Amino acid sequence: MTVFYGTLTSKGQTTVPSEVRDILNLKPGDKIRYVVRNGEVAMKAKNRRLSDLSGRFADPARSVLSDDDLRDAIVDAATEHLAGER
Repeated sequence: MTVFYGTLTSKGQTTVPSEVRDILNLKPGDKIRYVVRNGEVAMKAKNRRLSDLSGRFADPARSVLSDDDLRDAIVDAATEHLAGER
């Protein structure tokens, strides 16, 4: 496990460390998601949409999504739908 640190500003903002941006392949304007469980926060790149999964299962060689990727895409789509973001 690698630990990175940042500082929270008075406006509640922080900079994502460059090492984390590189690991998650984040670019300016990308969305990130914070998952809070039991007092811990995980940050995930929100770079998959449910529509990205189209055709992935017709050819097993193209299906490179993990169970977590699939679950995250479904949760993201449901959240966006309920929030009226589509």
